[in-house]
Amino acid sequence: MDTQLIIILSVAGIIVLWAIATYNGLIRKKNNVENAFGGMDVQLKKRYDLIPNLISTVKQYMTHEKELLTKVTELRSKAVSGNLSDEEKVDLDNQITGTLKGIMVAVEGYPDLKASNNFMNLQKTLNEVESQISAARRAYNAAVIEFNNAVQMFPSKIIAGMMHLKAKKVFEIPETERQNINAGDLFNS
Repeated sequence: MDTQLIIILSVAGIIVLWAIATYNGLIRKKNNVENAFGGMDVQLKKRYDLIPNLISTVKQYMTHEKELLTKVTELRSKAVSGNLSDEEKVDLDNQITGTLKGIMVAVEGYPDLKASNNFMNLQKTLNEVESQISAARRAYNAAVIEFNNAVQMFPSKIIAGMMHLKAKKVFEIPETERQNINAGDLFNS
């Protein structure tokens, strides 16, 4: 065999092995993102299941915050409808998080509600679920960053382009979440 032919076949073999390894790595990263989103989705479902109990307990005490209660109920209904893309789920979750925080701030004005065993248990459970959601969001973002790096960096970008893979959005806290909630505004609206 000719030396040039051996070199050409060796280079071609290396390129094929690299393409296979890159392809498999991209598939693994894509599946990790989907798995992480699924884990976050499970935690969000737990939260959605808690919301009706929280609303019914809070309704007994709150008279001025009907808008907040109605909004969180509507958002929950949308969330469990099952007709949402991953991005829509993330956006909806941000809205629910903000509304739930508003309810928890409003609770401060109802000492009897804060002392209710039912509410205390719901609040404790909700806090645990929120911690689990936070951990799931971190895992999701880590998987997305790893995936995005592979999709956007050369040379794996070439294979990702052929696979029609696009970068995914990380889970970000909306600007409204970064602002402090003014409890006075909640009671005056």
